[in-house]
Amino acid sequence: MFEIYREGSYNRRYKVVYFTELNDHNKETEINRALAGDHFFDGFVGEARKDEAKAIIDRALARLNEGEALGPEDVENELSGYLI
Repeated sequence: MFEIYREGSYNRRYKVVYFTELNDHNKETEINRALAGDHFFDGFVGEARKDEAKAIIDRALARLNEGEALGPEDVENELSGYLI
């Protein structure tokens, strides 16, 4: 499971957190950051093609952070076939 969110702080950058990859060391910090931000999109990615899906998510984050007007539905469309 992952969530794309926009930071609530000054810079308002889009970020992603992969909840299934958190460990005891960073779990609380990362979840709190996501909760403090503005929800954008979330979903579940299948294990078999997760690296491909993560690359798509990274490209979407870069586009969002460069100011491109993407909506959650655009990200969902780009991830079609990867979400379960």
